[in-house]
Amino acid sequence: MSDRPFALIGAGPMGLACAKTLHEQGIAFEGFELHADVGGLWDIEGPRSTMYETAHLISSKTKTEFEDFPMKESVADYPSHRVLRDYFRDFADHFDLRSQYRFGAKVLSCEPLDSDEGCDGGWRVRWRGDGSVSEGVYAGVIIANGTLSEPNMPIFPGSFSGEIIHSAQYRHPDQLRGKRVLVVGGGNSGCDIVVDAVHHAECADLSMRRGYHFVPKYLFGKPADTVGGAINLPMWLKRRVDQAVLGWFVGDPQRVGFPAPDHALYASHPVVNSMAIFHAGHGDIRVRPDIQSFEGKTVRFTDGSAVEYDLVIAATGYQLHYPFVDRSLLNWQGSAPHLFLNCMHPHRDDLFVMGMVEATGLGWQGRHVQAELVARYIKGLRAGKAAATAIKREKAAGFERVTGGMAYVDLPRMAYYVERRAYLAAVTKRIKALGG
Repeated sequence: MSDRPFALIGAGPMGLACAKTLHEQGIAFEGFELHADVGGLWDIEGPRSTMYETAHLISSKTKTEFEDFPMKESVADYPSHRVLRDYFRDFADHFDLRSQYRFGAKVLSCEPLDSDEGCDGGWRVRWRGDGSVSEGVYAGVIIANGTLSEPNMPIFPGSFSGEIIHSAQYRHPDQLRGKRVLVVGGGNSGCDIVVDAVHHAECADLSMRRGYHFVPKYLFGKPADTVGGAINLPMWLKRRVDQAVLGWFVGDPQRVGFPAPDHALYASHPVVNSMAIFHAGHGDIRVRPDIQSFEGKTVRFTDGSAVEYDLVIAATGYQLHYPFVDRSLLNWQGSAPHLFLNCMHPHRDDLFVMGMVEATGLGWQGRHVQAELVARYIKGLRAGKAAATAIKREKAAGFERVTGGMAYVDLPRMAYYVERRAYLAAVTKRIKALGG
């Protein structure tokens, strides 16, 4: 493996975790960030941010923060995006990471310079910054540009004569003021936005194609994700216990109009929102079924009903987007690249995709652990460590995603979902083998 520096793309939470761990392991790198500062999507002023003014964490701070850089005691349980932007800026200052980045640099292309003998010839990276295009040759590429910036915009039958946007374009409740609003998609963003619409729009409707499990932010007066967990229950029992607790605190969302989930608890990401159910119970939110078609400002639903709206917001999620790398290089299978432990290419040791991992409760520390694995692996390969060679053989021999036996819903957004405990165990096991 070449001793040239790696190219690290992105300075959001995952990019910063990579920068920190690469530095700790003595791996030279050069960072590239499109925005003028760190923070990724959590900086609402960033060119690729999909944040909105009322956005907050849906996991509590102690279950989300980096373990070696805890948030201040004064920070709320579920901090806002502005608090988190400052947190990442402080993180970058504390570990002196900004000096390793080119800011205002848009990566245009990454091309391997493979030789006939193998894939270790380095990578040519081209980027635009300060109005000009530059290029350099690097040992490899570490992609950490995030998973929530490229909107997944569905195609609806018919034509809508009002305004239609993706939730990525939603920034402030003023966009809703005085309008008849339909939010499409009942995930976390969709429920947040429709609650905003309750307070600022003329009407607030929510179209849902499928049902979700709802989790409140607080249980027994504490952040919900901090309650329980002291005993590792088998999934079948954990589901029974947690479903009973949710029944006590949430009740039955179907009673106020939400569709029933078509999957077991934890087979898909839950909605962490109490206010959507609260407002549906008060009649402030009307839950509608899937859209059948548009006709002018009229939206026809699959139950035969029809309603006029001024604004439709598609809170329909995001798709993985790595436009600067040829898709064929990423071992793409279905809706996502198929990578060992969600980050390592089966046959290349000079290309890594970081942060393409989701799990209930994984937090940024889980991403930090993933970054530590990759940094130690690169260092181990360069040092000829047996543990690194063993991982190289293991990933080349074939592997499955670490689901811990969970049957996740077959949706694009779940294509890179893992079971947290099984995933962290698999990653930390290999980190220990690689050593310092």
